[in-house]
Amino acid sequence: MKVTRAVVPSLFTVLNMFCGFMSIINAGGGEFATACWFIILAASFDALDGVMARLTKSSSAFGVEIDSLSDVISFGAAPAFLVYRVGLYELAGVGIFLSSLIMIFGGLRLARFNVQLSGYDKDHFIGLPIPASAMTVASFILSYYDPFAGLHPAAASGLPWMVVALSLLMVSKIRYDTLPRISRRAVGKEPWKFIFLALAIVVVFVTGGDAVFPLFVLFILLGVLRYIGSTVRHVLHMGDKMEGETAEPTRVDI
Repeated sequence: MKVTRAVVPSLFTVLNMFCGFMSIINAGGGEFATACWFIILAASFDALDGVMARLTKSSSAFGVEIDSLSDVISFGAAPAFLVYRVGLYELAGVGIFLSSLIMIFGGLRLARFNVQLSGYDKDHFIGLPIPASAMTVASFILSYYDPFAGLHPAAASGLPWMVVALSLLMVSKIRYDTLPRISRRAVGKEPWKFIFLALAIVVVFVTGGDAVFPLFVLFILLGVLRYIGSTVRHVLHMGDKMEGETAEPTRVDI
């Protein structure tokens, strides 16, 4: 069997898939913190498979498909099962439905991304990326779940709302920035991205990881606020345009 360089990124994709499976296994056994870390590890492998595909110049249709299948497991099924086991199981059938939204809407998000991949603007994503949604869930649970006391009461109350919000954001039209590629040209073009990324890394290390969830919330809210601002500007522009078209010239009698 001939081994090609395309195997390298696929190996990271398989590791991503395996981490998703391990997250499900640990969530089923009540090891919720470990399950969260496996989701975070899966996100790391997901980022690395793209890097390796570019380095080896081995991007392919097969790679796109296997990557999406892995993401459905690691960032769809794994966090969906995790939020159910952590707290949504208390809502019985409603909890099952709410938990499934992360997996279902995540699958829809990936399918939409794949059909839009041709000619796709790689500087932005349309809709919240599914790894960001899963990482938000994982960092939320790591921040507010105690192995002895369970999920903090306020966090337990907000969990269903967060699940619904993340699910809807994944299939929304809100634009989110991609992680910038590290190069001199990229830094010169969009330096603010690298400044924000560097500050985020520093804050995470200084706080011992406690700032991860707030940073994901900030990332999500920035996208929402930018979308609202863009929509308002568009509506105002259309209103001014319509007002200009309907205005009648003033008649002057001589």
